[in-house]
Amino acid sequence: MAQESQTPETVTCSIDGLEVTVPKGTRIIDAAARAGVTVPHYCYHPGLSAPAQCRMCLVEVKGVPKLMPACVSQVADGNEIHTHSEKALKAREGVLEFYLVNHPLDCPVCDQSGECGLQDYVAEEGRAMGRLHEPKRVFGRDDFGGDVLYHGDRCILCTRCVRFMREVAQDERLTIVQRGHRAVIDTFYGEGLEGNIWADNVVDICPVGALVSKDFLHKARVWDLDRTPSVCPNCAQGCNVSLEVRDNQVMRLKPRPNPEVNAFWMCDYGRLNYHWINQQSRIEAPLVRDGDRLVPSSWSDALLRLAEVAAGPGSAVRTIASPFMANEDLGALRRLMEAMGGGEGAFRAEKGEEIELPGWPQLKLREDRAANVRAAELFGYARIGDETGRGGLEAFAAHAGALIVMGDDLADAPADFGVNASLFIYIGHTLSPAARNAHFI
Repeated sequence: MAQESQTPETVTCSIDGLEVTVPKGTRIIDAAARAGVTVPHYCYHPGLSAPAQCRMCLVEVKGVPKLMPACVSQVADGNEIHTHSEKALKAREGVLEFYLVNHPLDCPVCDQSGECGLQDYVAEEGRAMGRLHEPKRVFGRDDFGGDVLYHGDRCILCTRCVRFMREVAQDERLTIVQRGHRAVIDTFYGEGLEGNIWADNVVDICPVGALVSKDFLHKARVWDLDRTPSVCPNCAQGCNVSLEVRDNQVMRLKPRPNPEVNAFWMCDYGRLNYHWINQQSRIEAPLVRDGDRLVPSSWSDALLRLAEVAAGPGSAVRTIASPFMANEDLGALRRLMEAMGGGEGAFRAEKGEEIELPGWPQLKLREDRAANVRAAELFGYARIGDETGRGGLEAFAAHAGALIVMGDDLADAPADFGVNASLFIYIGHTLSPAARNAHFI
């Protein structure tokens, strides 16, 4: 007999006058988040261990003589917690002043400007003027390998990057070297972040501008970016991402938290493989063949002419679909093929090594380097070509019946691809030499 699930024990406390009930063992910083109260922090990240070393999350708990670090202190029943009391604000002001002792005034040129934790908290709770007259220490910039650059002057030693590589990537390549005000993050001798496909996550979790992406360096200001929730198309995992766009150009991809799919992380293969989205040579209008020319047409005229041609005597139909297309697109193509008399459908997709994120094994760079291979298979399309996603077009190139290509750019197809087809329909974004042989585009 199955045991009934037990209701977790809860505690009730007050945070800035708001009563909140949470499971026993909940940390103050998480309980505050449930109440809609943000506790300033740097070293804390929900996907990592909490070392309580940045001292920014100190809060006042009534009856406790000292301020408590909210990232490690658990809520007790009846606690009265004040995150913005005079004592807590004074402590954070002092911590921020120490952080700024050696921090350079790089905001005008820093990629993190506009989404920087130090910038935000100093504006909200820091001193109006600094009191330091001594010169700041200078470290300069270090190339950590891969896509990551490190600015030691900006680093506040929150150690998020070190803990990510140790706990989540489980590939300990970063550490703290030196002591005191000379301490910096560094790679182990002779080994940087090159070759680890999870390394760019350290850029995401850096609360300041110490770790920056070479790909995004000086590319855009974050306040100019439009953000759209999306799903990474570059493998079958389906990581939740944010598409960050300026002037209709994708500037970068960043992970969106989803505890069921990718937690807070994504791989560098998916993150950096977006430039194909920004192709400038896109097809801007339907094209209809007129002799040896492709003539721009309106949608209504092109579809009417296509309907007339497709309504003629049926012939064997062959289709090439793309596993990057949505279920609805793949299903519509299958129905069109059947309406035209049925035939053979195929798709091509790149394959590679499956790589697991050790500290979060649910997340993997999947073997299929396309988002919807499974749907293509379920709709009856056969996989052709090699593991690079190329080849396998010989039977389609010389086909004399109806030929429909959807989503495949045919970049490796011969120049005479489809010239023998009685009807060649190409549905895609760009025109390769092979696609130019189509009757309808």
